[in-house]
Amino acid sequence: MLSLYRSLVAGFLASAVGGFWAAGGPHDRGELQHVPRQVLAFYYPWYGNPRVTGHWVHWSGVDESRKTIAAATHYPLLGAYDSHDARTVDQHVRWARQAGITGFIVSWWGQHDFSDDALPLLLDAARRYGLKITIYYETAPPRAVNKKGARSDLEYLRGRYFSHPAWLTVNGQPVVFVYGRAISQLGVRGWGDLARDLSHQPLPPLLTADNLSPEAAAAFAGVHEYSITDRTQGKSPAELRQWAGKEFTRLATIGGPGRIHSVTIIPGYDDSKLSRPRPITDRWNGETYRTLWRAALEAAPDWILISTWNEWHEGSEIEPSIENSDRELKTTSEFARRFLAFHR
Repeated sequence: MLSLYRSLVAGFLASAVGGFWAAGGPHDRGELQHVPRQVLAFYYPWYGNPRVTGHWVHWSGVDESRKTIAAATHYPLLGAYDSHDARTVDQHVRWARQAGITGFIVSWWGQHDFSDDALPLLLDAARRYGLKITIYYETAPPRAVNKKGARSDLEYLRGRYFSHPAWLTVNGQPVVFVYGRAISQLGVRGWGDLARDLSHQPLPPLLTADNLSPEAAAAFAGVHEYSITDRTQGKSPAELRQWAGKEFTRLATIGGPGRIHSVTIIPGYDDSKLSRPRPITDRWNGETYRTLWRAALEAAPDWILISTWNEWHEGSEIEPSIENSDRELKTTSEFARRFLAFHR
């Protein structure tokens, strides 16, 4: 019955997207023949400390004796580390590999930014341990109103990183995730036009958008969502199970065949220490994460996205902490291996 339902949903979405194309969609998107399963975690390389970088970056109010950080709900087991520290990066990649994670989606803020400078370390560590790396394109430069800024960034990424053996690819094409803010800066059609223009160059990127609209599903190789806390806030594990059972099945078919279908799961969310907090999703002593993993396995998408590996400001990290130890990594290991063992 569930497989029949998925087929009907996929058919409906494909028909809806086809209608968008008939009305003049952005470009001929084509269909991917095979999308290998991945378990990808959003990763933040924006942390710095005085020992490595010379000053604090993103960390604030660090009290090492009390194990507290002013703008973080939890305290990292590794302490207030530096994203440019090779030993820290190596540890992150080893932990991720041991937990069954296949790659990181690395927050990226532009050419020669602090986050960009961290990419070579991540790529080399990923190559050593068999992980894949891609970026989360966070924001387009101001000149992006005519697509030149975003195009320059993607050409820069192609020239510097896309050929690295650790870069995430599908059918030989490099994958790039695009955050909702950057989508809105160019618009869905603007990004579609840019993807069409780049398709004539070597190593054209496959773009997946933080936008679940039918228009985005037509314009991009895949769609996803970064944060789901607006919809998981205040829910008990039983309520999460009911919600995710329906929502994840929808997401696992959005856009129809030949697309990258992704489902996002979170261990919890708590950014109450920030000035503009978002809704809190309770961890329920680890049961929130387990419940969402079960629903994701049942939905059987191509990719399961974990939000996040280490967004400490938002309290959504699965990286080991003083408060939660390695509980979420153990859960990841249990479910990721089951997910990756299934071959369609």
